[in-house]
Amino acid sequence: MQNKTDSTAPQTIDGYIKGFTPDVQEVLQLVRDTIRAIVPDATEAIKYAIPTFIYGKANLVHFAAFKAHIGFYPAPTGIKAFEEELAHYVTGKGSVQFPLDKPMPLNLITRMVNYRIEEVHKQQKKKK
Repeated sequence: MQNKTDSTAPQTIDGYIKGFTPDVQEVLQLVRDTIRAIVPDATEAIKYAIPTFIYGKANLVHFAAFKAHIGFYPAPTGIKAFEEELAHYVTGKGSVQFPLDKPMPLNLITRMVNYRIEEVHKQQKKKK
């Protein structure tokens, strides 16, 4: 696994994914493809040393690989909105851990991304 504080850290999501074993690469690509299918006009970036999808001017979601899980970061509001469904996962204020030894909950990820898109739209309307 790559060292996220290394100054040679990847600058693209492709580079980030290549830093992992093939089995983890497959899961990361699946998460990426799921997000990309929902929001094809989002910009991909590396922020906070992890893959990030930017929608409008907002960080929509982030994701990252760890030894035993994929971290998914839909902001604190995204975690709160799906609190009941996330009850059997390890969560933090703005994060959830999806275990690598279980199928990725792509339907849940899809709904969380859609929720964040709606949130961004509401925030943009308020600013206008």
